[in-house]
Amino acid sequence: MTGKGYIVVTYRKITSQDKWAAYAKLAAPAIQKAGGKFIVRGNPSKVYELGMKERVVIVEFDNVHKALAAHDTPDYQAALKALDDGAERDFRIVEGLS
Repeated sequence: MTGKGYIVVTYRKITSQDKWAAYAKLAAPAIQKAGGKFIVRGNPSKVYELGMKERVVIVEFDNVHKALAAHDTPDYQAALKALDDGAERDFRIVEGLS
């Protein structure tokens, strides 16, 4: 049995609030439609080591395959197109512990 799947996004910088807002408007419903549950969405309360005090998003899925599929949906790809170069971020899909 596999563990849950997670999308983990850490932002380095939002370079265009307008593009980021357009992305957010499309991305949240696309991720939810694909079975994702937002468990973290906001700025850190405190950072340590090399952490950056920028937006963090963590989305939980039933498994890693659903997280991968969510990224590749036409709805989420439209959100990425809207974001374009509006943010610098690190986007990872990881499998949780079983």
